[in-house]
Amino acid sequence: MCARTSAGKLHGTHSGRRALTALHLFLVWALTAAVVPTLGYGLVLSNWGGGAGAAVPVFALGVPLTVGLLATAGLPARTVVPLCGSASQRLGWAVLVFVLGTLGVLGGLAAHFGEVELGSAGIRIALTGVPYAVAAALFVPGRWVRLGALTVLASAAAYGGYIGPAQAQQRQHEAEVARYREKPELLYLGAAPPGMQVSRAEVGPASFSVEYLPVRAGYEVGYVGLTVSPPLTPALRCPEPADTRMTCTIDAHGEMRIVRGLPGGSREVTLVRRLGNAEAQVTSQTLDEAGLRDLLGTLHPLSDTELEKLMREKKIDHRN
Repeated sequence: MCARTSAGKLHGTHSGRRALTALHLFLVWALTAAVVPTLGYGLVLSNWGGGAGAAVPVFALGVPLTVGLLATAGLPARTVVPLCGSASQRLGWAVLVFVLGTLGVLGGLAAHFGEVELGSAGIRIALTGVPYAVAAALFVPGRWVRLGALTVLASAAAYGGYIGPAQAQQRQHEAEVARYREKPELLYLGAAPPGMQVSRAEVGPASFSVEYLPVRAGYEVGYVGLTVSPPLTPALRCPEPADTRMTCTIDAHGEMRIVRGLPGGSREVTLVRRLGNAEAQVTSQTLDEAGLRDLLGTLHPLSDTELEKLMREKKIDHRN
């Protein structure tokens, strides 16, 4: 009978310590989740309104007040946490918890400004108290409590240092792709002429342009420009010639050919062809008409793989 009574008392003691530990950590979390964001906002507003000098009084008043409140929150745990046994010990414990927790908050702020997703404003305020509760748990003499605190700490470090930044980078990449895809009817790409490669592409408000240059730039000369834009007229129509050196014809297939004579006997050839609701124009002073027609013949909607390659090689840009 005595053995059963002793076992019951021991079980009750363990349950009471667990409940007291949970209450202790909850109080630390609730207190810091309410006070620390207020202190942070006060520092920001005072610094913004009056400079660093105005933030000093807020810091000098707010930090001791927060530490004092933490020490008060440690009162219920004086039988559970050895460092909370006396007033001086509780004050030292409160300073340690405040310093360690603030380091965690600063890490969270760095992750937030690094575009790591931390939820809504309410969730971020609630998360403010977590580093302090984790710091307090490290001082609780219990293997499972400390192991849980270390698990939370490791999970936060993994999310803030690796998982979160990777997700932020993926969201940024998807937003960039969506920005390039705003006018998909204009995104056409043609196979590069022999010996040439895509050098640069640009998405404009109402056009998509591509520049082709020789693979051995600097050793070989050549340039081809491709521009895809909405048609300006219902049907292709030759522009009014600016001088007598320009000729323009439209063949039976609706393709327009413009030849401009240049000083020195060279010429610039431009071919224009309709592509559904878009108009493609290729221009070159070095590639002949057959090569330009081959380029027009290979025009196709820009694929995701091609867009990814252009973005990866930093050969595409967006112009407002």
